Amino acid sequence: MILPFCRDKLAIMFSRRSNSELSFACLRQRMVETQVERRGIRDSRVLAAMETVPREEFVPEHLRERAYEDGPLPIGQGQTISQPLTVAFMAEALQLTGGERVLEIGTGSGYGAAILGRLAKEVHTVERLPALAEGARERLERLGFANVHVHLGDGSLGWPEAAPYQAICVTAAPAAVPKTLQDQLAAGGRLVIPVGDTHRGQQMMRYTLRGGELLEEELGEFSFVPLIGKHGNE
Repeated sequence: MILPFCRDKLAIMFSRRSNSELSFACLRQRMVETQVERRGIRDSRVLAAMETVPREEFVPEHLRERAYEDGPLPIGQGQTISQPLTVAFMAEALQLTGGERVLEIGTGSGYGAAILGRLAKEVHTVERLPALAEGARERLERLGFANVHVHLGDGSLGWPEAAPYQAICVTAAPAAVPKTLQDQLAAGGRLVIPVGDTHRGQQMMRYTLRGGELLEEELGEFSFVPLIGKHGNE
């Protein structure tokens, strides 16, 4: 439910620009209610994380007023910040309880890593583009996400230095799951990754390592950019 003090603010936001912290908090709350919770996200911890992480801090300055739109936004270097629902969907699919070490492939602006930082004990996130990696590192440090560690590298290789991981989240699509990522899963760990032809859309998959076997589940169709790297599409 939208708080009473937000109702008037929301009406104002659609008639004039406002950069106040209160206005963004109201838009954030509305985003969670209308774009995330109403569309099937039920994990209360994910909803709380989405409601507390300031998405406006993770988009370019000139797009701050559009931070809570129902869609992706450009962040430079030919990359985007994912639609809020997509971020929430993948976070929920990881089934985090709070004590995990998590690996994220594809840092981008750092928003997804920030959400994971609210849900897990420790997050390692890998970005291949230096400008995005440096920007995300500065942003996350400034906002106090001390448990999120940004690394510059080839995401298709994972980040073996901190493995094994109880959860791995991949925000770009390979044609097949890189074995390097499978090998960095802890027993009982979950790997959530879009897999398939990047020109036709992909299937979001969740792989769970149990008894030495990788069990798979199909979670729905999505569209992501290709995973670039030694074990990606290029």
